[in-house]
Amino acid sequence: MDRVSLLNNLYENFDEEARLCKSRHGELEYITTMDFIHRYAASGASVLEVGAGTGRYSIALAREGYNVTALELVESNLEILKKNIGYLKNITALQGDALDLSRFADNSFDLTLVLGPMYHLFSAEDFDRAISEAIRVTKKGGVIFFAYLSVHGVLYCNFLKGNFEAGCKINLDKDLNTKHELEQRFSAFETDEFGALFKDKSTEYLTTVAAEGVLELAEKRTDFKMTDHDFKFYVKYHLKNCERRDLLGSSSHLIYICRK
Repeated sequence: MDRVSLLNNLYENFDEEARLCKSRHGELEYITTMDFIHRYAASGASVLEVGAGTGRYSIALAREGYNVTALELVESNLEILKKNIGYLKNITALQGDALDLSRFADNSFDLTLVLGPMYHLFSAEDFDRAISEAIRVTKKGGVIFFAYLSVHGVLYCNFLKGNFEAGCKINLDKDLNTKHELEQRFSAFETDEFGALFKDKSTEYLTTVAAEGVLELAEKRTDFKMTDHDFKFYVKYHLKNCERRDLLGSSSHLIYICRK
């Protein structure tokens, strides 16, 4: 099975539409990502979202007045995205791949969001191509967000309960180093490993953000409870600390932010 077929099969059986609103950690991932977008996106900015899914971010940003181009590879997601656009006129939804942004000219967008594609790339060549293409289409001085999976966060959140060795075999090689293979379905990185992908790129590193911190792991507990009041306070705590390097690895989802 090739990468595109894998993605179509994966997301036809996954409720991407509800992922960021059906759990506390999903809500926090959304709140955190939007908070940092607002820190770097000027009013009226042109935004490209590569791997827009069903449009959770793209549509929210369009409603705020940004001029948005939403690019999505998976057909089922794109269909929902187009339906969700509704009356909005300042958003365009297109089918396309993070590895080929040739339809867009150099220096086209103020803000480029790559919030999903890095999860499903598996070779050094594809990592480099996706990053280079996102940089190319971003204006000089523009900002780029790359979401990626923390291999340790993935192991903690998904495999600690009785199948940790199996999780390591999926995500790590025999020497317990990260590996990236199509059969994994999801590609996860160590923080330094992901940062090294930008060594020779024409970008300035700004920050790395833990999107949901330990909340996903905590929410796996059967006795987990969090009132709306506590969640509101936790969001405040999280946004103050989510860039701390000593906390990054505990989050499944990380965001690498750089400036062209």
